[in-house]
Amino acid sequence: MIRRPPLARRALLLGAGAATLLVACAQGAEPLAIQVYKTPSCGCCTKWVEALRAAGLKPSINELDDLTPVRATYGVADTLSSCHTARIGGYTIEGHVPPSDILRLLQERPKALGLAVPGMPIGSPGMEMPGAGAEPYATLMLLDAKGATRVFARHG
Repeated sequence: MIRRPPLARRALLLGAGAATLLVACAQGAEPLAIQVYKTPSCGCCTKWVEALRAAGLKPSINELDDLTPVRATYGVADTLSSCHTARIGGYTIEGHVPPSDILRLLQERPKALGLAVPGMPIGSPGMEMPGAGAEPYATLMLLDAKGATRVFARHG
């Protein structure tokens, strides 16, 4: 086992952290900025945005009466739709995707359109209900605009 002096170890960690930040900055103006498209009257969307903020993301809100054109632009099939759509780091995020899944997506950078949690599963971020247990749901990786997916994460 090689023992490094504490100072060298810290320098190594700082260098790795700086490299990660540089890569994130190269991929977008602000690494944690996320554009959220939602309807003006949706309360669960507002709660999801609060979950994003709590996770360190910086949401910018765009309120629209109809999100269908946004979903079509970014390749979200109707069968995968939910009540809000977001964009971050070149990826589309559809529905109540947990912030931890978004951060994992940005870290792994797979070849995909983004992530989706179709519908509005009880217990997903923004859909927590007092006294109600969380129902199992999956975060799906969007592979193409035709609706092809694979499971990215399971919850509940």
